[in-house]
Amino acid sequence: MEIRPLSPQDVPTIWRINEEGLPGTGQVSEDGIVELLELATLPMGAYVEGELAGFVICLPPRTRYGSLNYAWFNENYEEFLYVDRIAVAESHRNLGIGSVLYQMVAEQAEKEGCPVAAEVSLKPPNPDSMRFHHRHGFMEVGVLHHEDKSVTMMLRLGD
Repeated sequence: MEIRPLSPQDVPTIWRINEEGLPGTGQVSEDGIVELLELATLPMGAYVEGELAGFVICLPPRTRYGSLNYAWFNENYEEFLYVDRIAVAESHRNLGIGSVLYQMVAEQAEKEGCPVAAEVSLKPPNPDSMRFHHRHGFMEVGVLHHEDKSVTMMLRLGD
């Protein structure tokens, strides 16, 4: 497995992997992915035999990104590394790819001296993601209710 920055050529595959992760990943268009890559401070992919198998896209605070979940972290925290989305292709799940990507995110946040921020769907529930985040040291710091869903806001502080 090779970890390297995502590129514009990866957008169709990022979109496909993101679609496989719905509803947990949150739907986004290919244009939305392009915008996320432009705003991202840590857009990384895990490649297996040259094929994108998983990715993580992280944003710094106070970009123009319009997500209500991201806005919540901006209102409540000065510094953080926001995991907008992390997803692994169905064909490559349960191989540790998500853990490798999150370890890289944790190391970057450690270098920056800030927590990692993320959210997990509460309604509809996403128990697999909740277990994954708890296993990686995240703690619940709030709940944000939207019209048709709710999310648990989570932080991972440094080691």
